[in-house]
Amino acid sequence: MLNPITWNALFWIIILFSAINAIAKSFSIEKEGRLLYYYQLCRPEAMIIAKTLYGFLLLLFLGFAGLGFYSLVLGNPIQDLGLYSLGLFIAILGFSVILTLVSAIASKAQNNGTLMAILSFPVLIPLLLLAIKLSKNAMDGLDWSVSLDEIYTLLAIDAIVMAISYILFPFLWRN
Repeated sequence: MLNPITWNALFWIIILFSAINAIAKSFSIEKEGRLLYYYQLCRPEAMIIAKTLYGFLLLLFLGFAGLGFYSLVLGNPIQDLGLYSLGLFIAILGFSVILTLVSAIASKAQNNGTLMAILSFPVLIPLLLLAIKLSKNAMDGLDWSVSLDEIYTLLAIDAIVMAISYILFPFLWRN
């Protein structure tokens, strides 16, 4: 069995790259004609909310299925599964919001996948570090009160990125 710190770090790396690959093509797979149809059909705010919600549900499934499979194969050193699941849920929400917005930006630049990775990592790294710290507290079985700062900070990052996405996407959508 792996060292719990290694187990946790590898799990979050897997989740991060799964998230990037799952949401990378959120906007880039759309043809120009279909985007024009969507532009006439719905408001940009509805479009970004729908794409983010789809990405969130997809990542939620991948994250918890991955946690189950990962625990089955490598053992489960988590002592507080509720706190770990909450951290995973909040981090997945952040990943989906950030990567959906960055996917929209990258799609306007001729669907450059490298651009998406470069733009998303500076925003994803603080989120990932907080998620790792929160999940480490859950693995150690610490009380939830010890992790409140990480939970609130993760929720604040998610809320800020959601607000930015909601406000800025209509300007991106017009071009």
